[in-house]
Amino acid sequence: MGRQVAIASAGFSEHASKRSDVNMAELVSEAVEDCLKNAPGIELGDIDAFVNGNMPAFEGVNLPELWMTDWMGARNKPLLRVTTGGTTGGTVAISGYYTVAAGLPKIDTVLAIAFEQQSQGDTSVGLGSVAYGEISVLNTMGIPYDQLSRLLSAGAAIGVAAYQATNYMRKTHTTEEDLARVVVQNRHNAAKTWWTHLKMPDLTIEEVLDTPYISFPLRYGMVCPASDGACAMLFTTEEKAKEICDIPVYVNGVASVANETAVLGYDGSGTGQIDPSDQLGAMKSSELAYYQAGISFPRKEIDYAEVYSPFPNQELMWVEKLGLFEETTAPKMYEAGVTALKGELPINCSGGVNSTNAIGASAMERPAEAALQIMGKADNQVPKTVHTSIGHGWGGSLNLCTLMVMSDEPQRKWKRGAM
Repeated sequence: MGRQVAIASAGFSEHASKRSDVNMAELVSEAVEDCLKNAPGIELGDIDAFVNGNMPAFEGVNLPELWMTDWMGARNKPLLRVTTGGTTGGTVAISGYYTVAAGLPKIDTVLAIAFEQQSQGDTSVGLGSVAYGEISVLNTMGIPYDQLSRLLSAGAAIGVAAYQATNYMRKTHTTEEDLARVVVQNRHNAAKTWWTHLKMPDLTIEEVLDTPYISFPLRYGMVCPASDGACAMLFTTEEKAKEICDIPVYVNGVASVANETAVLGYDGSGTGQIDPSDQLGAMKSSELAYYQAGISFPRKEIDYAEVYSPFPNQELMWVEKLGLFEETTAPKMYEAGVTALKGELPINCSGGVNSTNAIGASAMERPAEAALQIMGKADNQVPKTVHTSIGHGWGGSLNLCTLMVMSDEPQRKWKRGAM
């Protein structure tokens, strides 16, 4: 049975399209400093171990953690590096959780750090190198290239998201106006959060719909930016968290679930995920994490959610697949204001990935912001008291979901270690 783990703090660097004023190590140090500033009961030298992650192919720098060791404060300390595509930050956070939960000798406090400085490299080349390796392996296994053509011609992440969008819209009768409404809510929220990238407090639905298509039905005004930025989270034991911070946030459930790769799903193979808007990984990860946390009715028991949505259709899709709303109802919930800052179930009050997209960090920023909402320390703080929140990530080979369930109370003892 693992130890109860708590989040004592979270911090961010400033995010922008080009942080040319800093290198990668300096960018990471900003997030570390902000994280420690929010945890007055600890200093950098008190941290026992580190978890670090980004997408090295995007910057073209291999083993970047060796370069930034001193900037993180990790010299002569255990360090684990993790990379899982868009979910890298979520996986880094979950790895930080497990490193504490494991009860390893002399490891009680772990600093998890995720980052990306996309302006220093070529993300398209990095994605191509990853995709080529996967496709080559699948071809070696006997799957002909013509059956892989949907992935090859998809147009990277936005092409895949467009597949998801058209399928979701067909099933739910969602309109482009519904998609634009999600974008407007996110950009307005981002304007109230200090570290975010796209701050558009006056953006309107009409302005979003007036931008050109990139890949139907997704328009230029609907898509996420490419950002430079970093995030850090401090994981520790229940006992030490009470010494480090005023309001510990307890991690009561985690899950990381992948189904078959996107290309196999589109081909109808693997588990048969023919419809790309049917995200089995999200449904299974929520089932596992909610069970650990003792959550039976997520819509009633979860007060706040940060979901990974570079594109607006994904936000609508995720909140349904994670059990926050009934299938096909998300667009109406956004229209009714249920997901707004003062709504019944606020979603992505940081602006989400749709407003800030430092790929390696983006999936960590979801649980980080969700934890700050419980602490009452988020910039765009919801007015109601947040007792339970979730942070979700999406990535891998377009098939991996991470989920972290957090609360202001420790995990129900009878559930601990159930999964």
